[in-house]
Amino acid sequence: MFHIFDGACGTMLQANGLTPGGCPELMNVERPEVMRMIHEKYIAAGASIIETNTFGASRLKLDHYGLEDRVTEINTAAVEIAKAAIAASGRTVKIAGSMGPTGRFVTPLGDLDFENAYETFHEQAKALADAGVDYLIIETCIDIQEMRAALLAAKAAAPGVPVICQLTYSDDGRTVTGTDPQSAAIILSAMGASIIGVNCSLGPEQLVPIVKTLAENTDLPISVQPNAGMPTLVDGVTRFPMGAEEFGSWAPKLVAAGATYLGGCCGTTPDHIRALAAALHGVKEPVRAPREKRLWLASRSRSVCIDKDLPTVLIGERINPTGRKTLAAEIKEGSLLSVKKEAVNQVKAGASLLDVNMGVAGIAQAPAMKQAVTEIAQLTDAPLSIDTSDPAALEAGLRAYPGRALINSVTGEDDRIRDFLPLAKKYGAAILCLPVTEEDGVPKTAKGRLAAMHYIIGKAKEAGLTDGDFLLDALVMTVSADKNACREVLNTLQGYRADFGYPSTMGLSNISFGLPNRPLINSTFFSMCLAAGLDAPIMNPYDDKMQRALKASAALLGHDPNGIAFSQDEANLAVPKKAAVMKTTDLPILDAIKQAVIEGEKDAIVPFVEQALKEGKTGNEITEYGLTAAMTEIGEDFGSGRMFLPQVLLSAETMRAAFDKLKERIPASATADKGTVVIATVKGDVHDLGKNITGALLANSGFKLIDLGKDVDSDTVVAAAIEHKADIVGLAALMTTTMPQIDRTIEKLKAANCAAKVMVGGAAVTRDYAASCGADCYAADGVKAVKLAKEIVGAR
Repeated sequence: MFHIFDGACGTMLQANGLTPGGCPELMNVERPEVMRMIHEKYIAAGASIIETNTFGASRLKLDHYGLEDRVTEINTAAVEIAKAAIAASGRTVKIAGSMGPTGRFVTPLGDLDFENAYETFHEQAKALADAGVDYLIIETCIDIQEMRAALLAAKAAAPGVPVICQLTYSDDGRTVTGTDPQSAAIILSAMGASIIGVNCSLGPEQLVPIVKTLAENTDLPISVQPNAGMPTLVDGVTRFPMGAEEFGSWAPKLVAAGATYLGGCCGTTPDHIRALAAALHGVKEPVRAPREKRLWLASRSRSVCIDKDLPTVLIGERINPTGRKTLAAEIKEGSLLSVKKEAVNQVKAGASLLDVNMGVAGIAQAPAMKQAVTEIAQLTDAPLSIDTSDPAALEAGLRAYPGRALINSVTGEDDRIRDFLPLAKKYGAAILCLPVTEEDGVPKTAKGRLAAMHYIIGKAKEAGLTDGDFLLDALVMTVSADKNACREVLNTLQGYRADFGYPSTMGLSNISFGLPNRPLINSTFFSMCLAAGLDAPIMNPYDDKMQRALKASAALLGHDPNGIAFSQDEANLAVPKKAAVMKTTDLPILDAIKQAVIEGEKDAIVPFVEQALKEGKTGNEITEYGLTAAMTEIGEDFGSGRMFLPQVLLSAETMRAAFDKLKERIPASATADKGTVVIATVKGDVHDLGKNITGALLANSGFKLIDLGKDVDSDTVVAAAIEHKADIVGLAALMTTTMPQIDRTIEKLKAANCAAKVMVGGAAVTRDYAASCGADCYAADGVKAVKLAKEIVGAR
């Protein structure tokens, strides 16, 4: 059965009394008859689900209009209008309570605390649910962490109400903060979304592959609401190029890709929805093959599968203070410098997952775990294993993590069953199961471990976990104390494969404790375990013997066909292994500064700058060969998809710390502000997320930034540009309806003989529009804006 959403609302509201820059949601209270008319038109066109006019009706969005205390009133009114429209139609139509993004990034990408985001969404979701919506739809999100906050809040505020989660993707197939559709499907499915989809973004043609990827990575229904193509400005009026019939013609293709909930976003009208509904007559529902229940974990921007039929996955073990006095001391002092270096270097050395343990005596583990998870997640794309025995620390880590984590570990002990399993279900985490029980303790034999594992998995399934949520630990004991320790591990691995078919893991080094030549014992044991069914060892990825054993085993077990990778690795043995994980402290100082910026080593950059100055490097040299060189490489990596916004922002913060130190030490140096940029979102447009990102990158790159905010009239922009003698004026517009304000502002800047170059950008702005409106340049994103700004001031 197909479900047809309605289409765009904003342009219809503007045609019926909404003034530019006015609050669309206030129309629910002041002009309810207008919103009812819009609903009725969409219902008549064939919509079976209508969305409430509440996209921006959260406290944080209403605050812009001074309406923050009217959340419940406005959301309730919207639902009542929808009910009245349905009643008048005489049709069976469902109501989806629309919840849009806050317009701010959740920390550390922005200044919005996760808990504040959660409370904002919770308040709105409760108001919508109490008013009687059939669905909650969280839409147009560009950040998976904000979506996680919204989904958690919606499920808590409205138990039993299905939640639709729709992200918005750029033309590279990722959200602005780097999440791909596969990772989104894995994360949101595990967290309990009811329907997963995509809206806005692009036209239907560009969304077909995204729908297909979503459908391939979840068993949940898929929704899609495309734009009517990409907008253009014709004679001062926004036009969407795709007519109703062409829009409708894409419906069968979207269905074939896996969608069963279809509708329209920007530029679509009742005619588009009518054409879409007509195009679905006679179309059969897609037959989606059942997905194999494999264990998938995901970071914000990368997914990792652990499975018996796939190559071995390494879990890096070195973010663990146990037995490491220096690391423990740093964590106790509140420093995560070594933790972050270990994270980066382990990934470089081949770790696909990172185990994170903050178990230091005398510290509050929950805030330490939250901080560690937050910072590591911004530095690397490896999914995390949260390793703790403290339920509070576990929840802090899971809540902070913008992905699907692994919990290390769940045993059969009463407190672990009671405390850890509900958290795994709530946050969509997978669990590493350790075969230890309350009654029998640590079993020495494979038989005892299998019995314990059956008990743990049974309890986990009672708590709502399912196939694809489990990683089984074989529990390694010391062979010097038990001659059968190795044999029992091998039997356990084989038993896991036979009884469950789930992937297996274990720490390796305990086997050799008390014996000479431990590396030889460990690597030999490792090879035996790989043959017996080990899928994801927890190990030191810097260990060359273990890495070589892994590559040799991969060739022998068929994971490396014909031993090609093994042969290439052996041929490259002349290159020292440590070259791949070289520390910044091993580099010449200017290279160290450059690398620190690229890797976002904010804690290390100031000492590096100080060292460079002691070595006699000038401010010019540090800026050109360290900071500017780093930003050039970052720009190339960002443009090619090797780096995403979280890493870019962290690098920018690192660079700002370097600039600040240079200015402190040599104020008159060439590190003075590169130029002055006045930046603003134009009149009538209250969206400023992209503008804020661009501003942060410009400020952190050495420019003096004058940020005028959002909804800024052209006269204010002109006055600020003249007052501050701006080198550049940056204008942003997200909404197609506010794009003409860019033209007007540029006209006034020229009339005032302002010498500043004008740079334009924003979701609605295109390169062609930039050329037609008289702008000097177009920046598709913040990284390009920095590059262009440097070129502009460098040319003067």
